[in-house]
Amino acid sequence: MAAIGSCFSKFCSALFLLVFFHGRTNAKLSTNFYSKSCPNLLPTVKFIVHSAIMKEARMGASLLRLFFHDCFVNGCDGSILLDDDISSFIGEKNAAPNRNSARGFNVVDDIKSAVEIVCPGLVSCADILAISARDSVTILGGPYWDVKLGRRDARTASQAAANNNIPSPSSNLNQLISGFNAHGLAPRDLVALSGGHTIGQARCTTFRARVYNESNIDPSFARTRQRNCPRETGSGDNNLAPLDIHTPTYFDNSYFKNLIDRRGLFHSDQQLFTGGGFTDSIVRGYSNNPRSFRSDFAAAMIKMGDISPLTGSMGEIRKNCRRVN
Repeated sequence: MAAIGSCFSKFCSALFLLVFFHGRTNAKLSTNFYSKSCPNLLPTVKFIVHSAIMKEARMGASLLRLFFHDCFVNGCDGSILLDDDISSFIGEKNAAPNRNSARGFNVVDDIKSAVEIVCPGLVSCADILAISARDSVTILGGPYWDVKLGRRDARTASQAAANNNIPSPSSNLNQLISGFNAHGLAPRDLVALSGGHTIGQARCTTFRARVYNESNIDPSFARTRQRNCPRETGSGDNNLAPLDIHTPTYFDNSYFKNLIDRRGLFHSDQQLFTGGGFTDSIVRGYSNNPRSFRSDFAAAMIKMGDISPLTGSMGEIRKNCRRVN
């Protein structure tokens, strides 16, 4: 009996440890994660995002883009916010897709400072990015969705991963589909999320080749964009143009109408329509049915927010979003 009791005790201990560690490393995100621990979180974030967008409408697109670029590099873990740590890692801010273009870091700093006052040490920078992206879309006229929360912050970042994993404006359709599929996102998610380009602006260097060299483009649109984007590399590289020529500060389905009219600013945008794939029908659907686009965009944002989050005891809750504790 003693032997049996001893074995049973060891079994129980092993089982307890298995359940304990499984629960810690596989915790799930939840829309009510902070409902008791930080009930003022959402209004605190929204107030600062709203203020930032009222000062500069483009900021909404910038915050949305930060979340996208964060999630596509080793998951939604706030790694894009980290400054370089010479002794440990080279961060993502100066990776090719982010250098001279990723922005909104000061707004995230303001949000983090305000959140630390109402709920010190509780809310991750990764979750702040997720909420800020949703609020930006909603404030600019887009859909609302309940954001799943409970992410923790990465203790490192990877410039190499950012260079390799963030889709390029020059990507073709197969590359886009493959890149999104690697993160568990279907072609319909790809098209819906690309609709985020209904807001924001882009630098000349990202669309120069398209407006001067491509044939699948409306000639008058190409001429319009050429006026502020010289052909010569190094001349006017940072000159800006709206991603959506019609409503660049309002979140709607004009982006898809632009694609049908061959007025996509990026090569990667226009690849979604007449790029030789079945995404043409999705683009047409969204151009005719804004409600469908809004619903699918919200669903795709939730899905993207589920990419490899750090939960439980993984990672940390940063005190300053720019550096590891």
